[in-house]
Amino acid sequence: MSDQDVVLTERRGHVLLVTLNRPAAANSVNAEVHTLLGEAWELADGDESIRAVVLTAAGSGTFCGGADLKALGTRGPDGVTPPETAHWGFAGVTRHPISTPIVVAVTGNALGGGTEIALSGDVVIASTTARFGLPEVHRGLIAGAGGLFRLVDAIPRAIAMELILTGEPMSADDAARWGLVNRVVEPDAVLDTALRLAETIAAGAPLAIRASKVIARGIVDGRIPSEASAWEETDRALAQLSTSSDTVEGIMAFMEKREPRWTGR
Repeated sequence: MSDQDVVLTERRGHVLLVTLNRPAAANSVNAEVHTLLGEAWELADGDESIRAVVLTAAGSGTFCGGADLKALGTRGPDGVTPPETAHWGFAGVTRHPISTPIVVAVTGNALGGGTEIALSGDVVIASTTARFGLPEVHRGLIAGAGGLFRLVDAIPRAIAMELILTGEPMSADDAARWGLVNRVVEPDAVLDTALRLAETIAAGAPLAIRASKVIARGIVDGRIPSEASAWEETDRALAQLSTSSDTVEGIMAFMEKREPRWTGR
């Protein structure tokens, strides 16, 4: 598979369909995925003929498995987040708010980074088989791509805190019940449902739709100022955890398929 195949883009009228295309690698994010997704966001934001984006993923098992641990292990952080576009955030999208509406079509499990990508969108359509959650605490890490503060904003605090602190997943039906997703449909209807919704959005007055999103999401000059302090705290915590023994143990235990032995250090 060539680098150009890991993210597919297709114009369907005024809708840009963007597809994560690494099903054999659980649609995990490496530097190439990050770059191509971020470029798709730039295209959508700069092209007036694109009035909505649908983000989906190939396969039905996993929407996105988070960071590509192989790329992380062989190339370090640069293997997942290239320094020249690190300001776009994880997967090229989590710190990359654009004025074009984004519909996320979650075709399978969206744990960790997958949930954080969904939280970066505006509307979420989920398969009945999808699950959402932030399991990072079981790896000695935290959800570093906005999941901690965005989840608390998206659903009731008590429900969000349970997900965050236990690391346990939430079913698609529960995600809809608490407002994390808009609709839950059968797996073979996810993409069509998302595209129909995107077409409905695209039928509105383009300038009004973009202005409405910018105001509703609090976007100013390509950033969301209200999130600035939360991002700073997240980055600080990740930097501290990256040197901890527990983080190394969590990742090793995950790769070796065993229970971690925490030391609190």
